[in-house]
Amino acid sequence: MIELEGLQKHYGKIQALRGISLNFDPEQVVALVGPNASGKTTLIKCLLGMVIPDGGRILFDKNDIAGDVNYKRRIGYMPQIGRYPDNMRMGYLFGMMKDLGKNRITEHFDEELLATFNLEEMFAKPMRALSGGTRQKVSAALAFMFNPDVIILDEPTAGLDPLASEILKQKIQKERKAGKLILITSHIMSEVEEIADSIAYIVEGEAKFFKRIQDIKSETGEERLGKALFHLLSK
Repeated sequence: MIELEGLQKHYGKIQALRGISLNFDPEQVVALVGPNASGKTTLIKCLLGMVIPDGGRILFDKNDIAGDVNYKRRIGYMPQIGRYPDNMRMGYLFGMMKDLGKNRITEHFDEELLATFNLEEMFAKPMRALSGGTRQKVSAALAFMFNPDVIILDEPTAGLDPLASEILKQKIQKERKAGKLILITSHIMSEVEEIADSIAYIVEGEAKFFKRIQDIKSETGEERLGKALFHLLSK
């Protein structure tokens, strides 16, 4: 579904991406893992068309995304920190997004998270009055709302209470089984182990490896993912 071929990006003398090549297929959850400033955010921004690579290319269903905007209709995105107009009421935000999304591939709105998070009860509240956790719920609900083929979630459970976190994890698994490709970033290995199928480990703009979690455990002989990664990376 998504192919990265020799992707490069630099900011002045800083090489953020150093020729990354990866293939992401449908019906899987891939965790982009690595240290801070490793290039994960730049990679996501390239996928979203927010950053233009300096080299290489990105293929979406075999089509180069360069100069194309239509592929973006098939992607849902949940940022690590959602930014919304302070005075806008939550209900108006969702109504506006639905109006903007009418020209998307599907007319079907996925409002499951909207309901399970009980967000409609807070539609009258302005965004400035919401807690950080509630803003995260809003971002999650918007990411899934247009029934996209690809869903990108940046630190999705950060700030969520345990119940909301479990609801989101179950939603991720449900959408994976429905054939979606889901990319997540997370520094919590127990969370990655719980919801992801594979890990793309990125360091200093390079993909050190892209492996199934079960293969990582088998290769290292470790049951816990955190220990397995430590063992693998310390070789």
